[in-house]
Amino acid sequence: ATEVEEVEVIGRRAGEPSGPQFTAPLRDTPKSVTVISRELIEQRGAASLSDVLRTTPGISLGSGEGGTPVGDRPFIRGYEASTDIFIDGVRDLGRFAHEAFNIEQVEIIKGPGSAYSGRGSTGGSINMVSKRPHADNFISGSVSAGTDQYMRSTLDLNRMLTDKFAVRLNLMGHQANTPGRDHVDAERYGFAPSLAYRLSDSTSIHLGYYMLRADDVPDLGHPFAVDGSGQPVQVRRDNFYGVKGRDARRNNADIGTLTLEHEFSNGFQLTNVTRLAESTSQYIMTRPTIHAASGLVSRDVRTGNRRSETWANQSALRGGFNLAGMRNQFVAGLDFSEEKLLTGATPASALFAVGRTDLQKPDATSPFYRGPTLKDFSDDYNTLSNRTRTQAAYVFNTTDFNDKWSLNLGLRYDDYDVTDGTVSNRSKFWNYQAGLVYKPRENGSIYLSYGTSSNPSGETAGQSGGADGSAGGGLGGSRPNLDPEENRSFELGAKWDVFNNRLSLTGAIFETEKTNQRATDPVTGEVALIGNNRTRGIELGFSGNVTEAWAVYGGYTYLDPKMLDDGAGTNDGKRLKFIAQNSFSVWSTYTIQKFTVGGGATYMSDRWMNDANTLGVPAYWRYDLMGSYEIDKNVNVRVNIQNLTDETIYEGSHVGLFANVGPGRSGFVSLNFNF
Repeated sequence: ATEVEEVEVIGRRAGEPSGPQFTAPLRDTPKSVTVISRELIEQRGAASLSDVLRTTPGISLGSGEGGTPVGDRPFIRGYEASTDIFIDGVRDLGRFAHEAFNIEQVEIIKGPGSAYSGRGSTGGSINMVSKRPHADNFISGSVSAGTDQYMRSTLDLNRMLTDKFAVRLNLMGHQANTPGRDHVDAERYGFAPSLAYRLSDSTSIHLGYYMLRADDVPDLGHPFAVDGSGQPVQVRRDNFYGVKGRDARRNNADIGTLTLEHEFSNGFQLTNVTRLAESTSQYIMTRPTIHAASGLVSRDVRTGNRRSETWANQSALRGGFNLAGMRNQFVAGLDFSEEKLLTGATPASALFAVGRTDLQKPDATSPFYRGPTLKDFSDDYNTLSNRTRTQAAYVFNTTDFNDKWSLNLGLRYDDYDVTDGTVSNRSKFWNYQAGLVYKPRENGSIYLSYGTSSNPSGETAGQSGGADGSAGGGLGGSRPNLDPEENRSFELGAKWDVFNNRLSLTGAIFETEKTNQRATDPVTGEVALIGNNRTRGIELGFSGNVTEAWAVYGGYTYLDPKMLDDGAGTNDGKRLKFIAQNSFSVWSTYTIQKFTVGGGATYMSDRWMNDANTLGVPAYWRYDLMGSYEIDKNVNVRVNIQNLTDETIYEGSHVGLFANVGPGRSGFVSLNFNF
């Protein structure tokens, strides 16, 4: 039995972050970290990372357009994090809609954290933890059907083949229309096998592969009005201004990961992770804007044909030791990677041209489209858009002075080299993390922390925009060889477990400042490090059980994101675009014998969509319901209703040209099994 338990590969307590940089339990870590469990993801019926994030307070969703490819684009604490998305601790640059079928938990690490994750992470980073083999035999899954032609099936199979060898297989098939939108649909399937093998009592190996194939219709929603209201047009929510037969998106992702783990006789542990990843994104989409002279909607085309390739190798040595009577837990690591973004040829934009359409009654099928489609895109990716090479080293240590006080210190050095094939930038930078923790009681802690991060030129990997959503994140053009932007943050917080440690409560106040933001010099016309912006905020969170039957999860975030100096004085004092000042979310379930009922509410205040704060989207409330019945110990049925009131929700925009429309009301029934 002991040998079987040792094949358990996850190696962490439920609800704890998985990254090797964490040298203390979450309650004693001087940083805001939100962990979203697989159970919560399944209860809410979330099928993608966007589904998870849209009900997480403190996170706003943005939109891609042209130079910013369509894909997951979250903003954390006022700053963009689209290139700060990680899978099992390795950065993932593929811009696509990440699926949820192989996710064990989602970890959101708040505040500047380059010491934790390297370049970027101005407002925070997101890590998706993959499912891995367990020391168990089980088969679980679900079959779901619902409104808007929703069909989804998942399968999760785990087997112990010997006392040292375990395998796991996750499968997914999904197809659905987008609720409340005409002509917008999605189809995808996924395949994720993995194995774990114990080579000896002290050494184990894990090998995993992830494949996703997705085809959908990209949808940029409604245009903004030109009547001076500064809001999206007042039209039916289902109005679709795209072109049927033209608009399409295809995403492919292939990710292979090899992990080696060894435990030395002194208790030290060495982990080495090697990742090879490739993803492609091909899309044709309509950018709807009002043609002021005619009042009709222009249907300009935006296309993309990109492939990202990643090779990464990470090593981490962790352990503990006593020094001068004080206990220390440390981790030291090395991080090497090469990331490439390549582009393939697409037909000339003029070949995609179609006429304008009526604002109130758009016709996606007139005229009948006869131009190029995705099959005319080249699969020969021979143009380098961006290549990044990183060599880094880091060390973290937590020193327990006594049972009341501890000190967490972290340091990382990055040697960063980026080129777009013509222009290059090489930056070498240090980042720090320091936090003092006081534990007045065993079940609670109070902390004060300081952290930094760096945004070097070209970190957006060929995508336009900086970490705050501003222009100037790339290479070339009017951007000389600049030093990295620098960010720093102070945070004062508390974490407390109540109700016999069943419910965790968190609270923090913080300030993040970018002291040398890229901005266009009004005299020279070049991008220079002359800007300055700041975000101040308050976060409150709760997660766990009030009683054995009553579970709650959620929180509230207040943000004051402000442009202090845009380099020209034009927008000084304005609120940073895309960011909600107030966001709130709660999800609660209650179990009575075989029945579980649950519901949630999400609030997002209004957001500006341009630097001048003249174009914006309104606030909204969203309500979700869930009910499940346990047929027996192995089978249950669950009903989900999302966006109960059928609210028209504008989730994001790209500088106020159009506004993305969120899903309307939908419902589906799931039959879930676990044997």
